[in-house]
Amino acid sequence: MAASLHPAAQVHRADAGDHPGQLRAVPVRHWGRWIAAVLAALALAGLLGSLAKNQNLHWDVVGHYLVAGLIFDGLVTTLWLTVAAMAVGLALGTLVAVMRLSANPVLAALSSLFVWAFRGTPLLVQIIFWAYAAALYKHVMIGIPFTTVTFVQFDTNSLLTPSIAALLALGLNEAAYASEIVRAGIQSVDPGQQEAAHSLGMKPALTMRRIVLPQAMKVIIPPMGNETINMLKTTAYVSVIAAHDLMSNIQDVYAQNYQVIPMLVVAALWYLALTTLLSGPQAWLERRYGRGTARAAQVSPLRRLFTGVAGRLTTERKG
Repeated sequence: MAASLHPAAQVHRADAGDHPGQLRAVPVRHWGRWIAAVLAALALAGLLGSLAKNQNLHWDVVGHYLVAGLIFDGLVTTLWLTVAAMAVGLALGTLVAVMRLSANPVLAALSSLFVWAFRGTPLLVQIIFWAYAAALYKHVMIGIPFTTVTFVQFDTNSLLTPSIAALLALGLNEAAYASEIVRAGIQSVDPGQQEAAHSLGMKPALTMRRIVLPQAMKVIIPPMGNETINMLKTTAYVSVIAAHDLMSNIQDVYAQNYQVIPMLVVAALWYLALTTLLSGPQAWLERRYGRGTARAAQVSPLRRLFTGVAGRLTTERKG
């Protein structure tokens, strides 16, 4: 009976020096893939070479400002805005998600209204709104509603500095999106888990914290990691209110030296470096909370490329 051939391999009879009847599987050579890979690599090399030789980029200006003190000051602001806005967004988003899933119709309606308002308006509009909130309310007061009793009063302009306005806009906007991610993660957990916890006498809050949320993390982590990386880049929007972030300082520099493209290259290089650093912890968290699933076995494209090339070379040497 003829042996059936796997579509991805060629089967040959063994040479005389091998055991009689032994079959040796030789992987099919996908020449089309290699040709496409070589063409793509040549195109990339040509593009990089063209950029490296382009005198209009003024690489001396890029090198000088890449490590300038003003740029590092902007980086510090960008990083703390990213961390603080994600902390506010995640904490408030989790609360809003739990409220939306609550049986209390008032809490569910209020949380839905929050998501509708902050997810339905552009972030740029929200940033400008918080920066100019003093035009709407000159003072921020804490007291008894509908009376003239006031406990504390602040000047709005002094309270809402550009950095605080940026934090409020970024944090509240992120909370609207984070709440949907957390809600999807909570709903992915089998309702029987909550019923079993309640049957053991666990309170709803304890059940949510100890049973539901840990299981929902494997659904929450991947999109939340993307939100963190996106938040890092989104902080560039606060340059419209001069919040002294990386993009704000970049704009201040090229407004004086008129080197727009070189300064934008500096910004792009720093954003690329920071997003690359954030991608590592995101991948680790995905593997950590994805244990026992197919996601944990996934590897990065670069590692898959190197493994494939190494495996191919090993096969060629053995053949």
